[in-house]
Amino acid sequence: MEPMTPEDIDRRPGEETVALPPAYDAGLYFVGRVRTPWRARRDCPKNGRQTDAVCTLEVDPPYRPALQNLAGVTHLIVLYWMDRAARDLVLQRPRHADGSRGTFSLRSPARPNPIALSVVENLGVAEGLVTVRGLDCIDGTPLLDIKPYYASTDSRPDARVDRAGTAP
Repeated sequence: MEPMTPEDIDRRPGEETVALPPAYDAGLYFVGRVRTPWRARRDCPKNGRQTDAVCTLEVDPPYRPALQNLAGVTHLIVLYWMDRAARDLVLQRPRHADGSRGTFSLRSPARPNPIALSVVENLGVAEGLVTVRGLDCIDGTPLLDIKPYYASTDSRPDARVDRAGTAP
């Protein structure tokens, strides 16, 4: 599927775009695809904790050896490329907000590099497929990476988000 262009996106009052650079700074390798029950963005849950849907990380054959030892990991960090998101928004107006918010203060897929991250429950690994619970993306989304989640180093119980923007 082709990425969305700025002309494909409906803008809300208070949103601001920028001109994107003419060339990319780096290259990526998609290592597979994410399989979910959702066919359109409007169907996706707002975040992976709002669904019990079982999804699949379909890893391409050359990368399947990298799944070794993953069966013993209860939770994973999944990085994926939101290929159908706008990339030129620097100010966004979320449906739930009274005003605009800076893109880097949001978890929205619309961003210069539409990289998404979810912490998911690992339900099983077999034949190049990783079955998980906790995703929030469209079926067919490109998979960037899978990492083990370590509660001892990844969890930050004291983290907070001050919506007024006054936190350091």
